[in-house]
Amino acid sequence: KVANSTANITTPILSKNRIFYTTGYDTGCALLEFVEGGNEATLRDVYFSREMINHHGGVVLVNGYIYGFSNSTLTCLNFDNGKAVWKHRSVGKGSLTYADGHLYLLSENNVVGLAEASATGYIEKGRFKIKNEGYSSWAHPVVCGGRLYIRNQSTLTSFNIQAQF
Repeated sequence: KVANSTANITTPILSKNRIFYTTGYDTGCALLEFVEGGNEATLRDVYFSREMINHHGGVVLVNGYIYGFSNSTLTCLNFDNGKAVWKHRSVGKGSLTYADGHLYLLSENNVVGLAEASATGYIEKGRFKIKNEGYSSWAHPVVCGGRLYIRNQSTLTSFNIQAQF
């Protein structure tokens, strides 16, 4: 149901015996459940939803909630039922990653943002622009070793994000 004939970019999320996947191009998202039956397992549809139509990827599962961009709107979904908990325009269409309670956002329009990973609503902590290199920025932000890495075309920038005490 969710795969399309154009592109299927987003990495599926596996949690226990369930797998969540989403794709763009006016398609949607689904949750499947592995069901054991004798010598083999089958997949059962849990839900299909159009609440998450993700184009670039970077969808994460945090404490029972899926965070990702549905087209150009940052969306928080309940993992178990696929219902949107909240939606926010945020930095615009893009990708994200998660670390230390936060969503690190990168829009295709060269805006980097930081928001709390909170199911209670969108709580932005800050944002800044990166240099426009003439094309949409489709790379995913990466957090590793206390640093945030942002790539845009031929430029890779590293930011120290460790707490300063």
